[in-house]
Formats: sequence, C-alpha cells, structure tokens
Amino acid sequence: MLDEPNNWGRWGAEDERGALNLLTPEAVLAAARCVKEGRVLSLSLPIRGATSSSAPTTVPHLRGRPLPQHFMSVDGGDYAAGARALGVGLCVADDALVVTPHGTTTHMDALCHMWTGDAIYNGHPANRVRSYGAGRCGIDKAGPVVGRGVLFDVPASKDVPHLNADDRITPDDLEACLERTGIELRAGDIAVIRTGWPQVWHTEGPDAYWSGQPGLSADAGRWLAARDVSMVASDNAAIGGLNARQLADEDLTDDLHMILLWRHGIHLAEMLWLEGLAETGRGDFLFAAAPLAIEGGTASPINPIAVL
Repeated sequence: MLDEPNNWGRWGAEDERGALNLLTPEAVLAAARCVKEGRVLSLSLPIRGATSSSAPTTVPHLRGRPLPQHFMSVDGGDYAAGARALGVGLCVADDALVVTPHGTTTHMDALCHMWTGDAIYNGHPANRVRSYGAGRCGIDKAGPVVGRGVLFDVPASKDVPHLNADDRITPDDLEACLERTGIELRAGDIAVIRTGWPQVWHTEGPDAYWSGQPGLSADAGRWLAARDVSMVASDNAAIGGLNARQLADEDLTDDLHMILLWRHGIHLAEMLWLEGLAETGRGDFLFAAAPLAIEGGTASPINPIAVL
C-alpha cells in the first residue's frame, strides 16, 4: 500500500509529527496575516457528561460509543449535608472528567490511531502501541497546531443547508469551494471541511444522524495530501463518509485514515461545529488548536479556535 505517494521518511526516520512539520514559524506568521477583525470563534461541540446531563439526546455522537462521564468528587450538596469546609467559609467544587474522544467529542486523532500491517506512520513498529499507550506517534508528539485554516464550505457551494448521508466530496467539489471564495490553498494550510451534518442531529434527530454520514471521497483525500495540507478537520465523525452501520465502505487502499494519517502523516480533527464560522462567509482565518499532552494517546479532545 506504500507504492502510493507518502511522507514516510520525508522529515527523517524518527519523525512523529508528520505534516505538522509544515507549520514553520514562517507559515504561522503568514497565517496571522489572515486576522482582520480580531473576532474569535470556538469550533467545538460541548462536552456534556452522560451521567449528569441530557448529553445522549443533545450532543451529536456515534451510536454505541462511550459518552463522556462527568462526576463531582465534592460539591455544594456535600457542604449542605455537613461536609467540613477547607477554611473559614471556604468551599470548593472538584470534578473528574472521563472522555473517550473518538466519535463522542470534538477531537484530534494521533498518528498512532490507525494503521495496517506491522508499522504505524513513518515505519515505527506497531508493537510499540501498548495497553498503556503508544510509544511512538502519540498525541503528545503533535504539540499545538497554529496555521491558516481554509474553509471548504461544500453545502454553501451547492446551495444546500447540508450534504446528504450518501454524498462523498470530490476534488471538483473542493475546487469549487476555493473558486467561490477566491482562496488559493497553500502548503501547510489546515483544510476545514464543512458538511453541515451536525445540524441533522438537531433538526431531524439522532436516528437521522445515525443513518450514515457524508464525507471526503478517497480521491479528495489524495487531492488534499498532494497539496501538502498540514491537517484535515471536519464536522463529521470520520473525515470520510459512513454508512448506516457507521462504518466506512472503502477498502484499505481508499480508507481516508489510511491515506491521510498512515501514509501522509496528516493529523485529523473530527466532529467540529462549523455553523458559526460558515455564517461569517470567511474563506480563510487563523486556526489554533492544542491537544492535551496525553502521553501515548491515540487522540485528545480539542477546542479549535478560528480568529477572524
């Protein structure tokens, strides 16, 4: 499968950051020139604990995935019941949050998340991915991501509120988005793909959301990789499309995670909320996201930021 173009060895045999190496100081400075208004938008879905709120019905997520668990180890009720304060009149609330990011929250995939054969990205041994985490290419190796975000608002270019579940975004669709905004894609850019699919959760309900999902086609993934994007972020749950069983229909050769994560070392961010950004009409912006430094983690929740 590595007869296709790939980035293995491009940044050295020990590289664990992949295409994020394209975010040089020069690229970050160029991205900062996108800031025209100083307005800041969050591109994240809320993290709502399934045990303490209505998250199962209010936040888009893949069916069957463990939802975030949010617990308070000490709260106001404890003090009302007679718990001793830390000091005279001093009370504190302390919480614990357990998040399984894949399929449940806005998150960033690490390069160790998916592979085939006996090696993860860049030829690092897959047996270094252990029960306690990945010894290579964990999310802690990514570091903060700051660069120019380029919005591919595919529904807007087609004049529809959102794509259909069986729609697969083609290279022509991506080029049409750039023509619509007049933006030229540059090496190191973060490609931000809007399908509009999260709206379906709120307008038609979970069953409609779970009926499948639109996403990038394999050829569109190759098109982005050939243009040296540093990251691909989308509002859907898997970058590529999903069927009604919430699985990809592509084989290994055409699987988007294999094309982008495994072959090209392009980190993925999934389940963004892009409706507010779409309303601005902006085609490019300063993008920033910082994954938690989870040693050996396969992913991390993120709160992506667009600075307009």
